[in-house]
Amino acid sequence: MTTKLSAQTLDAISATASVPGYRRSDLTAGIVHFGVGNFHRAHQAVYLDDLFATGSDHDWALVGAGVREADEAMRQKLMEQDWLTTIVEQEADASSARVTGAMIDYLRPGDSAAVIDRLADPAIRIVSLTITEGGYYIDPASQTFDPAHPDIAYDAAQMDAPKTAFGLILAGLLRRRHFNIRPFTVMSCDNIPGNGHVTENAVVGLAHLVDPALADWVRANVAFPNGMVDRITPATSDREKTLLADNFGIEDNWPVFCESFKQWVLEDNFPAGRPALEKVGVQFVRDVAPYEHMKIRILNGGHATIAYPAALLDIHFVHDAMNNRMVWDFLAKVENDEIIPVVPPVPDTNLDDYFALCQRRFANPKIGDTTRRLALDGSNRQPKFIIPSALDRVTAGQSVTGLALVSALWCRYCYGTTDSGAVIEPNDPSWDRLTAQAKLAKDNPKAWLAMTDIYGDLAPHPTFITAFSHALTTLWSIGTRATLQRYLADQL
Repeated sequence: MTTKLSAQTLDAISATASVPGYRRSDLTAGIVHFGVGNFHRAHQAVYLDDLFATGSDHDWALVGAGVREADEAMRQKLMEQDWLTTIVEQEADASSARVTGAMIDYLRPGDSAAVIDRLADPAIRIVSLTITEGGYYIDPASQTFDPAHPDIAYDAAQMDAPKTAFGLILAGLLRRRHFNIRPFTVMSCDNIPGNGHVTENAVVGLAHLVDPALADWVRANVAFPNGMVDRITPATSDREKTLLADNFGIEDNWPVFCESFKQWVLEDNFPAGRPALEKVGVQFVRDVAPYEHMKIRILNGGHATIAYPAALLDIHFVHDAMNNRMVWDFLAKVENDEIIPVVPPVPDTNLDDYFALCQRRFANPKIGDTTRRLALDGSNRQPKFIIPSALDRVTAGQSVTGLALVSALWCRYCYGTTDSGAVIEPNDPSWDRLTAQAKLAKDNPKAWLAMTDIYGDLAPHPTFITAFSHALTTLWSIGTRATLQRYLADQL
C-alpha cells in the first residue's frame, strides 16, 4: 500500500519520511530558478528546506521556471503533488527519505509574459540557474560566450518574448530598470569554472546585441556571484520510483535519489539580499575559485576518467565500475599522477583526502548512478573537466599519457559501439559530428583533434598529439581492457 504525495497526505507520509518542518502557507517567493531538474531539487532546494525548518527566511521560497519542452513535463508532475519532492539520501548502510517543500510555484515554460512579470516582481531578489554545462552558449575552444548562436540572435531581436533563460533574465532586468526596481542577483548553480563570470558574460553578451549601453548597465548594476556545488544525483527512472514505493510507501511522480554528502561554496556577493544559508552549512567565501577548481578537476574529471572505459567494458552502474579493480586503479593513477599535481592548494583542504572522499562517493552502491550519465555531453564536459588539466601539463613540459588515454577513450566511445559490439545510443548534442570524427580517427587519430573548437590550444601540441594517437591506436588494436593493463604497468 502506497500513499500518493501531496500536501494533504503529508501526515500519513510522515510515518516513513520526514516532512517540511514549517507551514508552507507562510512561504513567499524570493527566488526564481531556471532548470528544475534532479540536481537542483537535491541541492539548492534542500538547503532552503533546511533553512525554512529553522524558522528563518520564509520570504525566500522558490518559483520554478524553464525554457525546454521537457520542463513542462516536470512542471505537470510536480504540480500534481503541490510542488513537493521526495528526496532519498542513500549510503551503503542506510537510506532515509524526506519531503521538501521549498518550491511554491512553477511558471509555465513558453509563457514569456508570465515569466518576465514574475522576474520584475520586487520580491524576487535572486534568479538562479541549473541548466547544465551545455546551456550557457559557450564556444568550447575559447570557453567564452558565443553571441552568434541562433538562439541568442533570436532573443536579441525578440526581447518582448525571448526563448532562452538569458533572454528572459535580461527582459526581467529591463523591466526592473524601467520601473526603477533594484536588480536581482543572478546565481549560477552549474558545474562550470567561474560560473558567475560565465553567466555574467552570457547576459552581458546578449545585452550588447540589444544595446551596448544596456550591456554597460548590466555590468555596473547586476551581481553574478561565483559558486561551487556538489552532490552526486543520478537521473530518476522506474527503478527509483519502485524503490521509493517499496521501501517508504510513497508514490512520487519524480522522486530524487542522491548521496547524503552535499557541498555549496558561494561568493558572498548579493547586494539585493540573500537567505542566511550559512545557518545550514553553505560556506560563504571571498574566492570560490580554489574550491571549484578542485571539484571540477578532481571529482568531475574523475567521473570523466571512469565513464568511458567502464562504458566500453559494458559496465552499467558507476559503483560496479569502482568495484572493477582495473577501473579503480586507472582512476587512481590518472588522478595521482596527472590531475591532482596540477590542482592549486585549497584553503583548509588536503587534496589527497578529498580524492579519497570522491572514491568512496563514486563507490556508493546505493546511488545507482550510471556510466551513461557520466559519459553524457562529452563535447561540453571534456573542455571543462579534462582538457584544462592536460593543457596545464603539456605547457609545463609534463607527461599526459593518462589524460591522453582518457581523451582517446572518449573518442573510442563516440565511435558508437562498445568493445563487445553493443551499440551505444546517442549521448551528446553533437553525437552525429562526434561519431563521424571518431570513424575518421580510427585510421587517422589526428582527425579527432581537428575539432579545435573542443581542444583549443591543446589540439596542435606535439606532446598531446603523440600521446593521444598512440593511445587511440592501441585501443583499436588490443581493446580497452588490455590498453588499461598496459597503462597501469607503465607500458603504454
